[in-house]
Amino acid sequence: MARRGLIIAIDGPAGAGKTTAARGLAQRLGYLYLDTGATFRAVAFQALRQGVDLDDPASLHQLALKSEIRFGGDQNERIYLDGEDVTEAIRTAEVAEAASRVAIYPEVRKPLMELWRRIGHEGGVVLDGRDIGTVVFPDAELKFFLIAEASVRAERRYLERANEPGITPEGVGEQLRRRDAIDSARPYAPLVRAPDAIELDTSRLRPEETLHRLEREALARISKGTGRALTDPVK
Repeated sequence: MARRGLIIAIDGPAGAGKTTAARGLAQRLGYLYLDTGATFRAVAFQALRQGVDLDDPASLHQLALKSEIRFGGDQNERIYLDGEDVTEAIRTAEVAEAASRVAIYPEVRKPLMELWRRIGHEGGVVLDGRDIGTVVFPDAELKFFLIAEASVRAERRYLERANEPGITPEGVGEQLRRRDAIDSARPYAPLVRAPDAIELDTSRLRPEETLHRLEREALARISKGTGRALTDPVK
């Protein structure tokens, strides 16, 4: 069966601008957007709510299997857990920290990977995460790897969460350093750049500039016949 469009993978560390770029690119192309990190957050949120040990991969595996996770909204921007909209609830610092812990386990990643592949295998999808281009869709037609200086990433995250109680620039920076270490050192599906991924440093780029560069590359691939936009791209 012919694909509906490209499978586009956008990987990189936290704060590099993946989510904003992926959501914007999907909108420009008329593709589905899939935030894989939100699924880890959903499992972590469920574990915290049910008192499941975050260091018990067997229990977390069962939790991931039993939890019904689905996306909704015009651009798949909403996430539902057992029928409940948890889009905002999973964006707390506590859930983010828990998500980085549960994401190291293959027992959690594999059931979620099956979900991502079911949604994305027909193409016409933009996925962002840390191992999309290396593990989830190694044959994706287009792969990006976004990076940014650690200080820039920390500032971006701090500005996103500045209204949360107790949030400080130093604390956010330390959280990112821990997350980077965990993501890069985990034995299964670590954060690494795929050999065929296009690397883009977003440190000095505005979100619109990052999006423009990704869109330009996507349209070039589409024009070569490797995929198609589902709507007329926004100029």
